[in-house]
Amino acid sequence: MIVAKFAVVILIGYLLGAVPFGVMIARRSANVDVTSFGSGKTGATNVLRVAGKKAAAMVLILDVLKGFLPVLFAALIFNGDYMLTGGTSPWVLSRTAQVMAALSAIAGHKWSVFLHFKGGRGVATFFGGLLALCPAAALFGGEILFLGACMTRYASLGSISGAIAAYAILIPLTILDGFPVEYLVYALVGAVFIIIVHRDNIGRLLAGTERRIGERVKL
Repeated sequence: MIVAKFAVVILIGYLLGAVPFGVMIARRSANVDVTSFGSGKTGATNVLRVAGKKAAAMVLILDVLKGFLPVLFAALIFNGDYMLTGGTSPWVLSRTAQVMAALSAIAGHKWSVFLHFKGGRGVATFFGGLLALCPAAALFGGEILFLGACMTRYASLGSISGAIAAYAILIPLTILDGFPVEYLVYALVGAVFIIIVHRDNIGRLLAGTERRIGERVKL
């Protein structure tokens, strides 16, 4: 029964994460295939370049929900209730299921079955999962992401900084405040994943050729 529950949690997380909101909204609002322009990714940053601010804002919200909702479903499946604040649930299985659901959503976003296993970089979905698991870490990392992106106008640099900051703040929260170690593992895996999927951006940052926020692409 437990194995079946984990399988359901992973499947729900993956399928929710795989919904290509970026493709759907860009096609509806600008009649364009977002995977054919800019970076070819389906996240809000590339949608901003291709379809504009309103479309990007909608994609951002929906991609965050793709990470948030699987955590909620996992908690409901495993203990029948859900507590928003990290560190309060005594159920190890439930916490593990929540983390697996959130990671599955990131995987679904990156390798969507609906897009021949293509997708986005999973930053918003990562923060959506973290928001459900540990709001304090998600908000701290989100602030660093926002400030970094605004100050440098590089979404990639802000994303990497925000993910690392979220993991960093969870270290003292786990050691000193007793937050679940499962959430620390999630933040670590997520941060490493985000760095890896941004390796091409890192190369362009070092070369001085990285695209800045707000740069529109020629359709």
